Amino acid sequence: MTAARIDPGFRTIAMPDGPAPEPLSASMAATRLAQFIEQYPRLLVLTGAGISTHSGIPDYRDGEGGWKRRPPVQHQQFMSSHAIRQRYWARSLIGWPVMRNSRPNAAHKRLAALEQQGSVPMLVTQNVDRLHQRAGSESVIDLHGRADEALCMSCGFRTSRDEVHEHCYQLNPAFRSFEATAAPDGDADLETEFDHFTPWDCPKCGGILKPDVVFFGDNVPKPRVETALNQLQNSDGLLVIGSSLMVFSGFRFCRYAQQWQKPIATLNLGRTRADSMVDLRLNADIVETLSVLLNE
Repeated sequence: MTAARIDPGFRTIAMPDGPAPEPLSASMAATRLAQFIEQYPRLLVLTGAGISTHSGIPDYRDGEGGWKRRPPVQHQQFMSSHAIRQRYWARSLIGWPVMRNSRPNAAHKRLAALEQQGSVPMLVTQNVDRLHQRAGSESVIDLHGRADEALCMSCGFRTSRDEVHEHCYQLNPAFRSFEATAAPDGDADLETEFDHFTPWDCPKCGGILKPDVVFFGDNVPKPRVETALNQLQNSDGLLVIGSSLMVFSGFRFCRYAQQWQKPIATLNLGRTRADSMVDLRLNADIVETLSVLLNE
């Protein structure tokens, strides 16, 4: 790969000034997107949380890229604080089943169809819900990991998220009766005393179990980024769907696309961090637009 040095940072960056692109009907957005795909038939697709909200998974940001709620747990906080881990695992007992039980929506299925047609040789997602794979997409990079598995941070022991939760319930039976509103990334708005909650530690070495997800403040594994950037170099352009690109791990793909003179299109409700760099900005409903696109 001839790219410049990869910055693996998973950090939030500021939204530039300027209005959001003009809202479009799904039919108009689909027509413009079809023209873009016809001109640039092999696209690297980058998806974010906006594609999964129709599946019932809450997102963090509004149409202006601002936080809707308190930012998620930081990697160093999770690793260094037993209290943070108590709170995280207790709340995720309620929040994780919402993500686990979600189903791919029409947008996920339409992207799988585009892959089968040869228009999407690779899909890179910032989401950790695995809905693209469940919809039938095969060439997928989970940029930020996968929420359905947990990993020991000491010995590498791997297990399913459901097994971790079942052991947490056995250790903390009172938490089976709690209810709360689901929040993004398997969290929940549960406020109670977590002092006596006992997380399940690694059964092999007693180490810290953590979802196999890149938390804020952590780095995206370099091989994932390199594989995706290699594909971007070999693609005709970049299509971003459902991401405000406020996190640098996603925004960097637009920077490299611009550096390599690759055309960029975005399909997102509201603004994105890369609006000034984009050739085609589509402010439209994602599911409806992709449905019209494939129907036509």
